[in-house]
Amino acid sequence: MMRDGRIRFSLVAALLLFSGLPALAQAGASTVAEIAAYAGPDRAERLAAGAKREGTVTIYTSARVDDMAQLGAAFEKKYGVKLRVWRASSENVVQRGVTEARGGRFDADVFETDAPAMEALHRENLLQKLPVPSSADLYPAATLPHGEWTGTRINLFVAAYNTQAVKADELPKSYDDLADPKWKGRLGIEAGDTDWFGTLIGQLGEERGLKLFRTMVANNGISVRKGHSLLSNLVVSGEVPFALTTYSAADDQIKKGGAPIAWIAIPPAIARFEGVGVARKAAHPNAAILFYEFLLTEGQKILASREIITASRSGRPLPAGMSVVFVDPARSLDENPKWSRLFRNIFANQVR
Repeated sequence: MMRDGRIRFSLVAALLLFSGLPALAQAGASTVAEIAAYAGPDRAERLAAGAKREGTVTIYTSARVDDMAQLGAAFEKKYGVKLRVWRASSENVVQRGVTEARGGRFDADVFETDAPAMEALHRENLLQKLPVPSSADLYPAATLPHGEWTGTRINLFVAAYNTQAVKADELPKSYDDLADPKWKGRLGIEAGDTDWFGTLIGQLGEERGLKLFRTMVANNGISVRKGHSLLSNLVVSGEVPFALTTYSAADDQIKKGGAPIAWIAIPPAIARFEGVGVARKAAHPNAAILFYEFLLTEGQKILASREIITASRSGRPLPAGMSVVFVDPARSLDENPKWSRLFRNIFANQVR
């Protein structure tokens, strides 16, 4: 009987031990916050080793496919960690991240998209506060007081034109010039640029700015297209000879290949940071933090080599002598309903 009792006790103890293993493993796992806070002399080695064990890192981004492919290849070559990319519009990046989190699913380790969208992810409590690498030579405006995301690149909004369809001497010097009937049937704009629109109207003065755009559309119409890359390509084809809102980097990349495209910045020039942040509940925390730091340091050189204006002052700077107004991410997010409504009202029935 004593022997049977010992056997039963041993079985119970074993069952209790094995049932507790998941909890013990979970307790022993480091969180994103704990990993980020570690500042020992072997921090870099520990981070790289942890990332290699994890093997992959998943990023939700709105960056161009080719740009992210270059970053991913360099990251994998250096650390042996595979970058998995899910690409969509900034709105869809936020929507998917929020929907998954509310359902208890955390597939994204890193988010990288435009400033208002990153600010929305911050407000949803999905991002982890992280220190900026000391070696990152960033513009002061690239860092936020809350520290949950950091600027990586600058999208400079520019007006692109087909150099075979638009003569240099007819280029507008102000937005008022675009109300001239000579632009009838020649204009285009991106369908989601409400943050650009709100910032620009704020600079022009609301009453004057809204009247100007209403007159422009009434006189000349405007082709509204979804996607900045699409709009740049339509400029190249000549279908949209003059587009009000493309990104300078994309235009420069296309121009480098010999396409008939060039751009001007109609004053006041508007720019917007794109940012990166690590998910608070990243499944691959070491790899997520490692990629975050890589993107803000070595990754800046890769972005600069691809005509992208970087958040790093030692990368590819904004054009010399250009005065730029940056989109305020928090204000843009707060005022989005207003500017989205006005944007739709002005450009109604123009979408293709």
